[in-house]
Amino acid sequence: MAFRIYTKTGDKGKTGLIGGTKVPKSHLRIESYGTVDELNSHLGLVRDYCTDTHNREVLLGIQYRLFTIGSMLATDPEKKSGMPLPELMPADVTLLEQEIDRMDATLEPMKFFILPGGHITVSTIHVARCVCRRAERICVHMQELQMPVAPIVIQYLNRLSDYLFVLARYTGKQLGVLEIPWKPR
Repeated sequence: MAFRIYTKTGDKGKTGLIGGTKVPKSHLRIESYGTVDELNSHLGLVRDYCTDTHNREVLLGIQYRLFTIGSMLATDPEKKSGMPLPELMPADVTLLEQEIDRMDATLEPMKFFILPGGHITVSTIHVARCVCRRAERICVHMQELQMPVAPIVIQYLNRLSDYLFVLARYTGKQLGVLEIPWKPR
């Protein structure tokens, strides 16, 4: 039997978490994994614009990790899922740190705040960075409200936003784009 894209179960504003619990679509847990999904879509666009083969491969791996994070956030922590779910590992955070260090080693030290822009690829990376920060803030808010979030999820999103900042600078350098310094009045 073919899988249908529409189920009509959400027509009344509710959706199910992994584990079966029904919650309103406005629930913070839904907002968290919806924002991670939005980030993943932005990263798909970044990957499409990116011409560096290595960075395209790293971005694809990050997209896979974001699906893992989405499944972690979509799971009711009070219930068993009944299916094996992928896990986020400390090595996933370490990979981001190694990539940050690799790119940062080729960049001039920052002497000023920079404005996003200069090239559509650089700007798109900055948009993804901002969405990543929003996903991180939502997960932190969930923690503050005693809604379980695996600490590694927040750590990964934090490191990912740093990675995206450095990737934007690195990509700008590759494209010969000058960084635009913020000049306060």
